[in-house]
Amino acid sequence: MSRVVVLGSSGFDLTVRLARLPRPGETLLGGSLHTGPGGKGANAAIAAKRAGAEVTFLTAFGDDDFGKQVRDHDLSEGLDLSYAKTAERVPNQVALIFVGEDGRNLIGVAPGASAALGPEDIDVLPDTVFAPDAVFLACLEVPLAAVARGLQRARRAGMTTVLNPAPADRALMGPDVLGLVDVLTPNSEEALELTGQGSVEESARCLKALGARSVVVTLGGDGALVVTDEGLVQLPPCVVEVVDTVGAGDAFNGALAVGLAEGLTLLEAAARACAAGALAVTKPGAQGALPRRDEIDRLLARDPGRTKR
Repeated sequence: MSRVVVLGSSGFDLTVRLARLPRPGETLLGGSLHTGPGGKGANAAIAAKRAGAEVTFLTAFGDDDFGKQVRDHDLSEGLDLSYAKTAERVPNQVALIFVGEDGRNLIGVAPGASAALGPEDIDVLPDTVFAPDAVFLACLEVPLAAVARGLQRARRAGMTTVLNPAPADRALMGPDVLGLVDVLTPNSEEALELTGQGSVEESARCLKALGARSVVVTLGGDGALVVTDEGLVQLPPCVVEVVDTVGAGDAFNGALAVGLAEGLTLLEAAARACAAGALAVTKPGAQGALPRRDEIDRLLARDPGRTKR
């Protein structure tokens, strides 16, 4: 079985569904509350596990009730937490999420224990964590210094490295981080924010020119844009009914990492990732909406040529 190592956050989500997103300073009544495990790292790790990989999850939990709940949940999903950290006297990461009827969302995150994950935690990991036949996937809800150290160790070990720059942090725009990334996976807003370019295409080309070996920009309902040494390819979307876009990017990244770990080309892996991201928006919530491998296979079966583009 393929193996993926994920470095990122494990949080607890408090999600309020409303008729529309509130404006600044506005209070809206009538929403429904949904609670449960989240965090971009945990979402991507569980997405990779459900897509068919063995997953080692490098994260930090708080020592509060939220931390215990998310740790127990991550274990129940089959993640390997052998090298996860519990930060003493620190609360777990918590996200406050508003979702409108059109599926759009607003998210605020209190990092808690996620902010306690440092490069020293990566330094003490045994070399066996960084196996060359695995894919290393990192997200940015943990400190960039820890992500950079993880990318360094993964690159030295010969792993394929994937970085989801969410939330966008311009501090990664240098050879110490970007130069260690085989596949950079921003969404369109993050690509524009990182580069300041006028279009998504220009931003993707800029990110590659600055050091990333390849760039995959997720475009929501428009599919994904893939930039490699061979040029630029836009993958079409999978047409689905949108319920909630929370977690779609994490589903994409988890499935992408699995595809790469299984030896697919970047275009083939990105096509599978588009299907995973599409399936994630058809259900409410983050982790509860992450698709399993058979669901991804069934959606792709509607268009057998999609993975060959």
